[in-house]
Amino acid sequence: MEMAQGGIQLEHEKLCCSICLDLLKDPVTIPCGHSYCMNCIESCWDEEAPKQTHSCPQCRQTFTLRPALVKNTLLADLVEDLKKTGLQAAPADHCYAGPEDVSCDFCTGRKRKATKSCLQCLVSSCELHLQPHYDIAPLKKHKLVRPSANVKEKVCSHHKEVMKIFCRTDQQCICYLCLMNEHKSHETVPVEEEMTKRQKEFGAGWQKILQRIQQREKYVKTLQQQLEAINRSADKAVKSSEKSFNELISGIRKRSSHMKQQIRCRQKTEVNQVKELQKRLQQEIAELRRKDAELEQLSHSENPTWMFHNYPSLSNLTEAPDSPTITIHPLHYFEDVMTAVSVAKDKLEHTLLEEWTRISKMETEMDFLLPQAEPKTRTEFLKYAQQITLDLNTAHTEVSLSKGNRKATNMEVFQLYPSHPDRFTDMFQVLSNESLSRRCYWEVEWSGGGVSVAVAYKSLNRTGDDSRFGTNDKSWALERSFSGDYHLKHDNITASISGPQSSKVGVYLDHRAGTLSFYSVSETMTLLHRVRTTFTQPLYAGICVDYFGSTAELCELNNFCS
Repeated sequence: MEMAQGGIQLEHEKLCCSICLDLLKDPVTIPCGHSYCMNCIESCWDEEAPKQTHSCPQCRQTFTLRPALVKNTLLADLVEDLKKTGLQAAPADHCYAGPEDVSCDFCTGRKRKATKSCLQCLVSSCELHLQPHYDIAPLKKHKLVRPSANVKEKVCSHHKEVMKIFCRTDQQCICYLCLMNEHKSHETVPVEEEMTKRQKEFGAGWQKILQRIQQREKYVKTLQQQLEAINRSADKAVKSSEKSFNELISGIRKRSSHMKQQIRCRQKTEVNQVKELQKRLQQEIAELRRKDAELEQLSHSENPTWMFHNYPSLSNLTEAPDSPTITIHPLHYFEDVMTAVSVAKDKLEHTLLEEWTRISKMETEMDFLLPQAEPKTRTEFLKYAQQITLDLNTAHTEVSLSKGNRKATNMEVFQLYPSHPDRFTDMFQVLSNESLSRRCYWEVEWSGGGVSVAVAYKSLNRTGDDSRFGTNDKSWALERSFSGDYHLKHDNITASISGPQSSKVGVYLDHRAGTLSFYSVSETMTLLHRVRTTFTQPLYAGICVDYFGSTAELCELNNFCS
């Protein structure tokens, strides 16, 4: 019996329509071989009518011409035989509505899935409750569509007609009666056309959202990598500094121990010398006391013979050895040691304090981790104003620096600069003292031809043709010719740039974001060129003045941020 029920259940599933999920009603088989209820496939293809092609809901095979539907009598007989078994009392679970399904408005208790929605009745019905629409003549004329939870929104509230038209003027769906009245002169299109247009727009927007998701995921990954790098670097710094301090403490302890030994050794030597002298003096005192006693005894003697006999041994009593010279003086050695140790302590404390202050002032901001919008106005740029001076040790010997080392001029006269390994020898160039490794902005006022405003790594060559700004992969340069034309140079590649001529150029650098922007500055700021790359080293501002009389001056900016 169980096997029979299992077979019947299997047949039940095989004889179900994949559209309404119930037993086939007036079954038809389309050319691809799949079978459906005649009404289900008809309704499905009715909705596809504007597309001019029809497809199978299961295998998606398309048909250019709408296939003629003929009742499959064999399937109809099988369905009838299955109904007669009496084992179809309870529908399979897949016939009941789930959380994402449209449920039947008529079912009570556990609701079944709706197979159709009626645009006239404004309800959704399962196959059972939909039967009156197939049997009752007036209901047969109703428009049945795929089940929809918001079926009421598809019907005009004023005319109770299906809204098949979209009014672009009022941006709303309307029915054909609305089109004949209040929307008569408006721009209208079929709903399907507007939906197709919107879907294309959604597709473009969706693509942007996906790109932003990918970008944000990339940022999250970068943040995670940076987080790991920070932790590794911090752990390494703690370990290294702890080792250095332990070595320093150990060295100080060794020095302290050695100093103690030296002091104690010197103490022992000094003490031994004093004790030796002290012992000699005590022995001499004892000898003198003995002779003092003999003299006293002799002075009281009344026996001339005894006195004369002992006198010779005492006759040289006045001849005493020279007394040692003893001078009490400050112990300079120990005082010098104390002074030296105190001075060393003060120097160490001063050095540690200076280094700690320098470390405390180091850049700690993490703003490079998240993308920052580039400033728009000059006021916004000035928030990142960077005070820059030119490094005399890098200036070519024919480039004169003035105005606090902020102005460079090609003099064609040898300047008395001391030799230095950082000096440019073949190009009339100079680099800044300050390294640039965060967001910063500066302006350069230039005159003459062959003037370049650049940024470069400090590892840039100082001799040869490849030491010129822009002719290598270590520098980026904006050059202005005599005619006022702009050129951007990098890695020996030159790009012509159009833009308004101005005597002042602004440079905005976001080192960590890999952005370098050049602006023409006058009453307004005009972007000339923006470089996007990855900077691997700190950058230095650079100036090149190729021809006699050409000048470039780093401007003093208000709102300077240190």
